[in-house]
Amino acid sequence: MEWSDPAIVLSLTPYGEGDQRAIVLTEAWGAWHGLARGGASRRGAPVWQEGNLIAARWVARLPEQLGSLTGELVHPAAALAMNDALALAVLRSACAVAAGVLPEREAHPAAFLGLTRLLAGIGIAGAALPALVRFEVALLRELGYGLDFSACAVTGGVDDLAFVSPRTGRAVSRAAAGIWVSRLLPLPGFLVGDAAADLDACREGLALTGHFLARDAFGARHASLPSARVALYDLVLRRINGEIHAG
Repeated sequence: MEWSDPAIVLSLTPYGEGDQRAIVLTEAWGAWHGLARGGASRRGAPVWQEGNLIAARWVARLPEQLGSLTGELVHPAAALAMNDALALAVLRSACAVAAGVLPEREAHPAAFLGLTRLLAGIGIAGAALPALVRFEVALLRELGYGLDFSACAVTGGVDDLAFVSPRTGRAVSRAAAGIWVSRLLPLPGFLVGDAAADLDACREGLALTGHFLARDAFGARHASLPSARVALYDLVLRRINGEIHAG
């Protein structure tokens, strides 16, 4: 069995001497494991980096085998993010979340296309973090953990949606929140309109998606949020608190 397709490198684990066990994501084949021989070598390392888009080929004698992965670099997202700590944290978090929640060998084309768009803009200042929040919302919806921000769950209205129920994932308007406001999750305006996606809004977005990722997507697998996702939230929080500078 074999296939050839554009793929995003999601995860790499050292395997033997100079090889890497990789998880890649393709539009048609989904998340797929394989052995990248020489993936940790001087020649292979620039290709086999998390977040890179590659032209991948997987080959195995039997479908159930690990198989061999080869690849040619198409878009060096990892290199483009290397000099920006926030962009690099976004890249690592997006790949770790996708690797952790997408079922193996099950096509999720919307997840592939969404992650491709995110990584294509990874070097654009200010774009990566809100793009990640939107990607996580879309990923949760694709996996069946539907977040619904279309109307207020209480009144049915579409104006001034400001919160989300942590139980149902449905939006709640500011007026309808009432005495339950302290129990609701803030809904950043850039997810329902054209409000600015500044660091505070992105932190709220990360807290929102993080709640449902931890409870539903990873919780269903009895797993915790990936360390890369936790590290991204901590980095954003430290920047908001002025503990570190941008760049």
